[in-house]
Formats: sequence, C-alpha cells, structure tokens
Amino acid sequence: MGLLTFSINLTLDGCVDHQEGIADDETHAFFTRLMDESGAMLWGRVTYEMMESYWPAVARGEVEALPAMREWAVKLEAKPKYVVSSTRKDFPWAHSHHVAGDLRTGVQKLKDATPAGVLLGSGKLAAELDRLELIDEYRFLIHPRIAGHGPTLYQDGLPGTRRLELVSATSLRNGAVAVHYRRAR
Repeated sequence: MGLLTFSINLTLDGCVDHQEGIADDETHAFFTRLMDESGAMLWGRVTYEMMESYWPAVARGEVEALPAMREWAVKLEAKPKYVVSSTRKDFPWAHSHHVAGDLRTGVQKLKDATPAGVLLGSGKLAAELDRLELIDEYRFLIHPRIAGHGPTLYQDGLPGTRRLELVSATSLRNGAVAVHYRRAR
C-alpha cells in the first residue's frame, strides 16, 4: 500500500492561493521531484480544472515557460491523475481518471493500488481526506510571504488537532522552506 502525501504551497499565514507562491525554477524542481517519487496525482475537480486549463499547453510547447516548468508539465502529462468530483464525470486530459462513489473507499483503493504513493494537491479535498484520517504525510513548501487573505489551509477546521512528526526541513535559495511531516500514530 502506498502513502497518501498532501503537498501544497502556502504562505506564512496559511494562504494556499496558487498565485501567492514563488513560481521559479527551484520551486518547480521541488514539486517535480515529489511527483517523480509518487505513482499518481490526486485532485479535486476545481484543482483539476485549473491544472487542465494550463499545463497541457505548456507540455506541448504552446506556452512560453521556464525549463523547470516545462519539465514539470511534460512529466505531469504522463502521470496518472485521479480526480474526485460529484459534478463532473468526464476527464479528457491524458491519463486522468474519476474517483467515483464513497470517498473513503475510492481513495483507500487508490492507495492500495499505488505502491509508489499518491500525491494529493488540493486543499479542500485534503481537509476531507484528513477528516477521514487517510493522509499519511505532509510536504509543504512554505513561502516567505504573508498574503493577508484566503483561501487558507483547513479554513473550515478539523474535528481535532493533528500531531505530526518532523521528517525534514530544507531551506531553498529563494527563502521558501520545504517541510516534510509524517502523521504521528
């Protein structure tokens, strides 16, 4: 069984707005390494649609992009992508699959079928999966910014505090800090 790892960019005040982070070669290389280590991606519909609207064009070379962004896009194109949605059933982007039915059962089956692990990149979906105690690890890239607005990480709360164990913390040249936590059991 593979691990479910939640990874996202966030500011010091917990903002997860994708436009608030530093989008440079170093941050894209960080997320490319995470994706390389994982067997599949998992998103909610909103994140999938945001990604689908941009990254395939970057992978095809239709959008000017930094080399690290292009590498991310090409690898993402080939990676299995799973989407949780109750409103959309058709996901035409290459290697995209719908996670239908009961959320706990569907995600647990995905974890069981993906020994290399699943990389989760949707904030709202992460909150739901954390409520179900399905997230095993957290890989956050904390940017040296205070956004002063939302959306924020777990803004709707959790039923209880999650205790985590630090695995590693690495400073990037751009001032961001990559932290890796494992859920304490």
